[in-house]
Amino acid sequence: MGHLTQRDLNASRERLRDQVAHALRAALISGELRPGVVYSAPTLAEDFGISATPVREAMLDLAREGLVEPVRNKGFRVTEVDERDLDQYTEIRALIEIPTVGRITRIAAREDLEALRPVAEDIVRAAREHDLIGYLEADRLFHLTLLGLAGNERLVETVGDLRKRSRLYGLTALDESGDLVPSAEEHLELLDLMLAGDAKGAEKCMTRHLGHVRSLWAKGDRATGK
Repeated sequence: MGHLTQRDLNASRERLRDQVAHALRAALISGELRPGVVYSAPTLAEDFGISATPVREAMLDLAREGLVEPVRNKGFRVTEVDERDLDQYTEIRALIEIPTVGRITRIAAREDLEALRPVAEDIVRAAREHDLIGYLEADRLFHLTLLGLAGNERLVETVGDLRKRSRLYGLTALDESGDLVPSAEEHLELLDLMLAGDAKGAEKCMTRHLGHVRSLWAKGDRATGK
């Protein structure tokens, strides 16, 4: 499979499991772990210089996120995401997130919205610094915290699951093309519209943002030659 980039992993078993999962996500983003390829926990553990148990546990965490799938007696296959999947994920997110953003604009306290500004700025900063893991974490925190202001936990869980299944797609290609920064800056635009009480404008921005994300996925797909 080729050795993964060496990473410092040294902690308790629970913490080590989280560190391994984090490192595996980074390997997925960088392309070190490739879609459709099966990887065994013992082989990955050799690359990390640790036992297979925390690697296997971390891979099970990724399987629950839809990023890999178990292959009996072999290991885990990196999940492939096709155009139909991405279209369906985007459609469901649009049905949920666009009207919810409008409703939140009307009901949310100003201080709750303003508290998201540092997170939106972190998204932009991570995009400019090519910190893809940081970008993903800040982007996830922004969107799910924002949706949480609607007071519906199941809604947040549903969107969180959809994001997990598509969040790694084409990210490296988007970063290399320079398209990630404009997408990141849309979070600040959305927040400003919501703080201004412009529910319709916020809905339009969210519509554009999701469409932008989907078009960027398609561009990333062409860049990787899939």
